[in-house]
Amino acid sequence: MAISKLQRRAKIKQRVRKNVFGTQEMPRLSIFRSNKEIYAQVIEDVNGKTLAAASSMKMKTDGLSKLEIAKLVGAELAKKAVEANITKVVFDRNGFLFHGRVKAFADGAREAGLKF
Repeated sequence: MAISKLQRRAKIKQRVRKNVFGTQEMPRLSIFRSNKEIYAQVIEDVNGKTLAAASSMKMKTDGLSKLEIAKLVGAELAKKAVEANITKVVFDRNGFLFHGRVKAFADGAREAGLKF
């Protein structure tokens, strides 16, 4: 019995979210990638508040590859998080495999000062 991509990702997401929880000291960094854009937010799960967010929608991305854009979004989110006194986070890859744009995003966030 074949399962769809969405069902597969939902199962992976359940396994990841079972163990990943954002606290006041270490909020959760959640990422979502669509075919065109990439979005990320730092979430404190105790109160359900978004502390920082960034996406590729409002950035100037003319002539850049999706990998380069993901790295820029990671750096932008890390900059916003550091301004909000957040340096340590837990990474929630949201059911996506850790390669390609997700890895580029993580590398950009780490280089800009986030620890995870």
